[in-house]
Amino acid sequence: MKKILAIMLALVMVFALAACGEPASEETTPATEPAGEETTPATEPAEEPEEVSGNVTLNGSTSMESVILALIEGFADVQPGVSPNYTGSGSGAGITGVLEGTCDLGLSSRALSDEEKEQGAVENIIALDGVAVVINPENTVTDLTTEQIAKIFTGEITNWSEVGGADGEIAVFGREAGSGTRGAFEEILGIEDACAYMNEYSSTGDVIGNVASNPNAIGYASLSAVDESVTAVAVNGVTPSEETVADGSFAIQRPFVVVTVEGKELSPAAQAFLDYAMSDEVADIITAAGAVPASLAA
Repeated sequence: MKKILAIMLALVMVFALAACGEPASEETTPATEPAGEETTPATEPAEEPEEVSGNVTLNGSTSMESVILALIEGFADVQPGVSPNYTGSGSGAGITGVLEGTCDLGLSSRALSDEEKEQGAVENIIALDGVAVVINPENTVTDLTTEQIAKIFTGEITNWSEVGGADGEIAVFGREAGSGTRGAFEEILGIEDACAYMNEYSSTGDVIGNVASNPNAIGYASLSAVDESVTAVAVNGVTPSEETVADGSFAIQRPFVVVTVEGKELSPAAQAFLDYAMSDEVADIITAAGAVPASLAA
């Protein structure tokens, strides 16, 4: 009996020692991936634009100068190998130039006409701009209706006293035929080919400069070009600003257009500039230049 108990005790001890010496039957999976394997990130990084090189000729609207030059400056950071060259020759010349192939991109500060579209011109709107009615800072008039403005520019109203100002014969200044600013201004007011200009000028800067030097003068200019040398009057009680252009409450406004030709492929450099000018990333640049990005307009 004692011998049997001794054998059983020996067996128990053998099994206990074997259990202590055996490794765990299962290993837990490590929380991290083994070294050398990469995990897929949650979001893919933004793709950098493909770098291109070459020249891009931009020709047209002088009213778009500040916006275009600002875009050219910003574009240099994105595509340093591209050299855009801007010439301000007026909207009409810009549209004709791109249709005839003398420039890569035309610039127009008015909407394209049906006739121009029939010739193949394509509208790419990058911004909206108010056409400000500007007077000399000495003038006490602060607000005009669109009807009064139309009558002043067609010669029906000839003295400032007729619209609440001091006695003085109104000097009406405007842009030359073919100007996008003139075309937009006259079309919006319904006075095409009916204006009685004392002087016509070839650039926005000339209009502003001559209004600034004549106490009885009135003219119009791109809102983005207006400076402290002239006063922009309210129209129908609404002061021209980026905000009132964006919400549509300012009555005299027009598009800033980059013109291309239907069916004509752009060079890689020209296409890169157009894509940049049409992108959401340039909204701050266009705003800082005094216009309203098309994406933000009401």
